[in-house]
Amino acid sequence: MSSPQPPAHAPVATALGGLLALAGAMGIGRFVYTPILPFMTEGVPLSPAEGGLIASANFLGYLIGALLAALPGLPGQQRTWLLAALAVSGITGMAMAGSGGIAAFAVLRFVSGLASAFVFVFATALVLDRLARAGRPSLSALHFSGVGLGISLSALLIAGLAAAGSDWRGLWLFSGGVTLALLAAVALLLRGAGAAPSRPASVAEAPPMPAAVIRLILAYGLFGLGYVVTATFVSVIARSNPALASAETLVWLAVGLSAAPSILIWNRIASRISAARAFALAAALEAAGVVLSVTTGSPLGILLAAALLGGTFMGITALGLIEARRQAAGDPRRLLAAMTASFGLGQMLGPSLAGYAADATGSFLLPSLVAASCLVLSGALMLWPANKAG
Repeated sequence: MSSPQPPAHAPVATALGGLLALAGAMGIGRFVYTPILPFMTEGVPLSPAEGGLIASANFLGYLIGALLAALPGLPGQQRTWLLAALAVSGITGMAMAGSGGIAAFAVLRFVSGLASAFVFVFATALVLDRLARAGRPSLSALHFSGVGLGISLSALLIAGLAAAGSDWRGLWLFSGGVTLALLAAVALLLRGAGAAPSRPASVAEAPPMPAAVIRLILAYGLFGLGYVVTATFVSVIARSNPALASAETLVWLAVGLSAAPSILIWNRIASRISAARAFALAAALEAAGVVLSVTTGSPLGILLAAALLGGTFMGITALGLIEARRQAAGDPRRLLAAMTASFGLGQMLGPSLAGYAADATGSFLLPSLVAASCLVLSGALMLWPANKAG
């Protein structure tokens, strides 16, 4: 059944809708835990290990959500799943304000992780497919910039609310409400933007993945493990060191502001040196930022570490998923979901292991060095086929 030709503004509206969806479910729904965690650490209170376990519950939900999003014969439209998941993200965020136990926090963050994965997989599949059909694939940078803009928005919200005297419960309540407000705009911008998802190939029909794709998936998982320690605990690291405490309110904002334009920058770098080499370069820079976050003794140093994290992690995310979309045959959800699941597994392991290591050693130095090593290995996996291909 053919669909009418979309109006000239439809590709921009689609990219903006994807931007707001990722801002709500990812930039706020998923990552707002980082700037709120120091307030929960003191107000609940939580130990580093408990904070890490709650984060890991969210990432476990993200992993399972990515796998569920690739189930064959999933009924309904991509747009319907996207909007429903975005609503769940906002509701679970607000519900955090009414919880008071570790188990309740973990369950809510688990469900929120499921919702984040569904939003990411369905929004990315819908938006990239629509932009490709409209001949405007470059607008994918606008779509992916939503994560960075959402992080920036969450940083400003948390800093402003904290300055006004809000406790951790108020921070969660307001953040979830913002995600629900973005839902209305996403529904308007993505009106009619997606048809029912096609049925993915069955296991018997699915062709084996090429070696290059398997390396891409492994590299993506190592990247997930490598970035998440700093992404989860950077605000706690800043607060726990008196020499860095003055930069705490700016750290997460630095992550978001540097993340917002990073997709466009890394896409341009990839057009010159190839996506694989750009991926490896970004991973090396991010590893340097991870190490700097636990070795610096100055506010400028922790802000630079935050900027290196923000300026690379969404670039790596986009480079990997755009390459996965290019290599996908037919419905891209199978490969996009495999990438997201690998990433989810890595980031699920990172926070809990880092939290226990921090409890045992008294600092985040050891887990951060391990995380940086994972990033270097991730880049090496991407460089090997690139160098082999010449």
